[in-house]
Amino acid sequence: MKKILAPMSIALSFALASCGSQSPSDGSAYSSPTVTPVSSESAQPIDMQGTWKQKNSMDADAYQEAIIDSETITINWVTNHGDTKSLYWVGSFEEPHAAADTYSWTSKRDRKTTDNAILASSDKTKKFTFHKDEISYEAGIMGTTTMVRLGK
Repeated sequence: MKKILAPMSIALSFALASCGSQSPSDGSAYSSPTVTPVSSESAQPIDMQGTWKQKNSMDADAYQEAIIDSETITINWVTNHGDTKSLYWVGSFEEPHAAADTYSWTSKRDRKTTDNAILASSDKTKKFTFHKDEISYEAGIMGTTTMVRLGK
């Protein structure tokens, strides 16, 4: 186990330059999704489902990746050319039902899934924002916080 954690710690050090954490919440910060409508009548709701990869990592081999389905967002730390994935976040996701330029939601962490994951966030909630084909959120580990930017 120590042989696995040592290289993972080094790889995560590189990722820390681009990944961090928001302060823990008492759960009272949960809010409904926020939508900024678009002006075009033909616009479609944002399709956020699928796999998203960190765009602002300082190391091509250490980044975060998110997988979004209709109800859940799962985020992993990815290293070792994609061969190593460590759980960072599993939480709620609410799909936008209207066309919008910007969409925000507060995800509630799935404690049952994340409580035993060493590199998982312990935050109760995490705010995510979609704007200009990018999802952003604060992420952190070992006291370092940064804004993560994901693209499809």
